[in-house]
Amino acid sequence: MKNWQKFTLIVTVFLLAYFVPFERPRVQGAVMESLYMLQDYVRLHVLTCLIPAFFIAGAISSFISQGSVIKYLGGGANKTVSYLVASLSGTVLAVCSCTVLPLFAGIYKKGAGIGPATSFLYSGPAINILAIILTTRVLGFKIGLARAIGAISFSIIIGLIMSALFRNEDAVRANLEVSSVYQEDGERSATQNIIYFTVMILILIFAAWGKPEQEVGFFSDIYRIKWYITGLLLMVLFAILLKWFKKDEIHSWLDSTWLFTLQIMPLLFAGVMVAGLLMGRPGTDAGLIPSRYVAYLVGGNSITANFVASIIGAFMYFATLTEVPILQGLLGSGMGQGPALALLLSGPALSLPSMLVINSILGVKKTAAYITLVVIMSTIAGYIFGMV
Repeated sequence: MKNWQKFTLIVTVFLLAYFVPFERPRVQGAVMESLYMLQDYVRLHVLTCLIPAFFIAGAISSFISQGSVIKYLGGGANKTVSYLVASLSGTVLAVCSCTVLPLFAGIYKKGAGIGPATSFLYSGPAINILAIILTTRVLGFKIGLARAIGAISFSIIIGLIMSALFRNEDAVRANLEVSSVYQEDGERSATQNIIYFTVMILILIFAAWGKPEQEVGFFSDIYRIKWYITGLLLMVLFAILLKWFKKDEIHSWLDSTWLFTLQIMPLLFAGVMVAGLLMGRPGTDAGLIPSRYVAYLVGGNSITANFVASIIGAFMYFATLTEVPILQGLLGSGMGQGPALALLLSGPALSLPSMLVINSILGVKKTAAYITLVVIMSTIAGYIFGMV
């Protein structure tokens, strides 16, 4: 941290400590809400979502050759292949906006182009098959279909625009990476590596499997046995490590995992606490911003209402599947159909915690462009949907 950043932090803390009216019940409740939000996040997401994602990111960094990433996801790769791989990879994972970050960091640092990388970043949390099915069942077929079409389209369009905006920087970065590309001399076959990564991805999928709204059906059956499946997969992973990996390779994997954890985890925790302070936990109306103001601002189908819904979705943290019951309540309070779709398209893909981490990976300029694209496209899609 640079000296001016330290000075800014010290001044900010001083001003907050001096001027914030902690004696007011609303402020006291919001402070406690930020701690409750962090507690919920730690209990529900760190062990089951983030830690498996960190290990996968570490494995990408340690065991996938830079040449392979550049070949399929680099700036010079075939666009059809690269965006198809990026969007489908995100769809399979079906994770929240924070869990996808270590994986995004892993492929971007290995040489993925800004376009395919941001396509993957958006598609992971946005194109969640279970969430789209739940949206259709709870909020109706029309908005469920619109969410599916919008999310799939956005993942590709945002990636293409980001690639066009930063093509010069991407080209310079690609040249530097090509000059330093090396091929790992691992003794494992391609099939063994595929099995290794598949097992870890399945561990992430089943460990993070959310509880469905209805207690019947396929998704509910999987939820009931998810820990048995996860335990079995962990034993398979342990056997793979013993049989196929050398001790120094495991150490390299753990070191890479730890570096990603140090880079991302503190920013996520800070972001979750700020989100809790401002908005409170979903459904509690205990943050600094009262939920009645939110419901008032997103009524009807004006551009302003859709824009506000996109902004709220972008800054608020939604755990996987929680956006649907929250929107159900907001719709009951007068929220328009267009703003509801706008929030569905921006909310799962972004959050204040994820913004902080994305900035640490991409820098201010690229992060601002990505956030702006998500918000503007969500606003336009919601406005059009509200008029149909």
